[in-house]
Amino acid sequence: MNGALTLQFLKPHNKKMLCKKLSFLLQIHSYSTQFTENVFKYPLNSVQCGTLLQLFTNTKSFKKGKQLHALVISSGIILNNTYLNSKLSAFYAICGSMTDARILFDEIILKSSFLWNFLIRGYACNGFSLNSLLLYREMLSFGQKADNFTYPFALKACGDLMLVETGRKIHCEIVICGLEWDIYVVNSLLAMYLKFGDMGAARRLFDRMPVRDSTSWNTIISGYTKNHDPVEALSVFVLMEKSGMRLDCTTLLSILSACADLAAVKQGKEIHGHVVRNNITLSNNFLTNSLIDMYCNCNSIVGARRLFEDATRRDTVSWNSMITGYNRSGDAFESLRLFCQMVLEGAGPDQVTLIAVLGACDQITALQFGMSIHACIVRNGFGTNTVVGTSLIDMYAKCGSLCCSCKVFDEMPVKNLVSWSAMIVGFGLHGQGREAIALFHEMKAKNIMPDKILFTSVLLACSHAGLVDEGSKIFYQMAEEYNMKPGLDHYSCMVDLLGRSGNLDEAYAFIKAMEVKPTTNIWATLLASCRVHRNVKLAEIAAQNVFDMNTKVVGPYICLSNIYAAEKRWDDVERVRSMVRWKGLKKPPGCSFIELDKVVHRFLVGDKSHEQTEAIYGKLEDLSQQLKEAGYMPNTSSVFYDVDGVVKEKMLWDHSERLAIAFALINTGPGMTIRITKNLRVCVDCHTVTKLISKLMGREIIMRDAHRFHHFRDGFCSCGDYW
Repeated sequence: MNGALTLQFLKPHNKKMLCKKLSFLLQIHSYSTQFTENVFKYPLNSVQCGTLLQLFTNTKSFKKGKQLHALVISSGIILNNTYLNSKLSAFYAICGSMTDARILFDEIILKSSFLWNFLIRGYACNGFSLNSLLLYREMLSFGQKADNFTYPFALKACGDLMLVETGRKIHCEIVICGLEWDIYVVNSLLAMYLKFGDMGAARRLFDRMPVRDSTSWNTIISGYTKNHDPVEALSVFVLMEKSGMRLDCTTLLSILSACADLAAVKQGKEIHGHVVRNNITLSNNFLTNSLIDMYCNCNSIVGARRLFEDATRRDTVSWNSMITGYNRSGDAFESLRLFCQMVLEGAGPDQVTLIAVLGACDQITALQFGMSIHACIVRNGFGTNTVVGTSLIDMYAKCGSLCCSCKVFDEMPVKNLVSWSAMIVGFGLHGQGREAIALFHEMKAKNIMPDKILFTSVLLACSHAGLVDEGSKIFYQMAEEYNMKPGLDHYSCMVDLLGRSGNLDEAYAFIKAMEVKPTTNIWATLLASCRVHRNVKLAEIAAQNVFDMNTKVVGPYICLSNIYAAEKRWDDVERVRSMVRWKGLKKPPGCSFIELDKVVHRFLVGDKSHEQTEAIYGKLEDLSQQLKEAGYMPNTSSVFYDVDGVVKEKMLWDHSERLAIAFALINTGPGMTIRITKNLRVCVDCHTVTKLISKLMGREIIMRDAHRFHHFRDGFCSCGDYW
């Protein structure tokens, strides 16, 4: 390289800049040594070099552009050539090499608006937003006016940095310059305000626009979707259709997201129809995945599966949508089966997949399957991931292995608030309320500030363990120590805590003194406590409040019916059940799950579809006889039908959890722990029978019902008969 040329090129203002320039020239020199005669066969003048640079800029051909830069330096063409230096600086900016772009930029004395704009754009688009704004201000200080190519990137930088006041000042500058209605600039203003979450300013700007293009419509619709206002997103979409504006993939993706948030399957199907009618190719994976996700969120799993099966190419997002969709619909079996198919087809699971599958495992207590997923997590390098680790804590706790939850929690390198909350919930589910409170205090000692969700977790733990004084103290600490106003979840926990401990009048007074209107869930919680303590009068008050809210949930009706049945008020039982039939409500059948050798078996009440049915019912007869010899007397109060006592006893032995226990006793060796999940609350008689079986058979039986975990061992239950 020519020494004089090098010295003239280097005019550093400081040592730091000198080092940068020397490094830059060494890079260029290394590229120049790569040349052969075939790279550029003929001598080039500055115009030809400029044309080639423009081509390499348009195609972002970084290597070729750098080779050309080396050529023009070695041939002396670039010496004092503002035109070529400007082109080269713009080239490096477009290619994202901002250090190189800035070195050349600083060498140019007379900088055009073209060059300022390219550098401001380069900084804004390559993650150097602050540099972009500093250069914008430097540009103005040099007397160079900003134009409609400058402002969009200055606004982008403001949005990325969440500099609200700076963004508003630039908006004022735009108005003064008369560019407020330049569509390119206004679209950038819209995008900035949406990043700020200022939908009011964005909408006012949008409504005043004399001309809107597809970017304007897409930006405002996307803004409403991202700012959690899907109703308004759909409203603007309707206006867009009426305007005659063509819907592109960006529009469709945003509006499908809004439909998914609202579970608006009708509007989602209309969008799907639009896609089909207009021959919009579903080879676009983003669009296909959005349609699948929309159907899954709308609980239209059949429509989602049809699209999934017809997809020309399924990526990890497609699989994740379906696995999560089955989870959401309560079909954990299909979720796990689909995951196995995903692995067999060679699609690599990611963090989302693994979290979804862990969620499916905890739905049906598939502990062995969950442990296999844990091994997969470690193999795939997610073992130290805090979010995945938190899901593991939750899975192990809900699958009945609290010791594994504790091990994962203790080994986590980084714990966030959700991790602490998951562990506290785990203790609560297993009736270890005091351990949950101790962990809560340990967390506070580490200066981790609890939020409202964590307080809900602690209060639930107190409720499951019957720790009335401790729970009450924590409830009032929320406001007194943390200045947090209790929410409906916290009130519900307190009602459950007071009610289940037998303080029904206090629970009722607590509801009446609430600062917010009680919800259906709060009255239903009191109703459930009335059932436990057989307080019919208060149960009727709680039930009436639930019914007045026109609930579509069948549970409160069944609860009141069962309360009447326990008191043998059969006319009232029939009256409530008539209400259920008239409203078209249905009670889910009792269902229990048990995992054996990574295969999950499902039993319904009175189920005779299992291949081992004969052996299962034979085992139940043996158990019934052995329990009676040990002094067991059936508690038929759990059968809420006006039938003969013998029939009631037979109905009890058909309960799904007893079928699952019999199956486990047949197929597992002596001393092995039995883990069962039931979708409903375990009845009083099944609870008694399971305690006796644990003693008689010498087995630990861990049962998770709709409310909590029960650890049966040696004739006792961890819940202390409090559930």
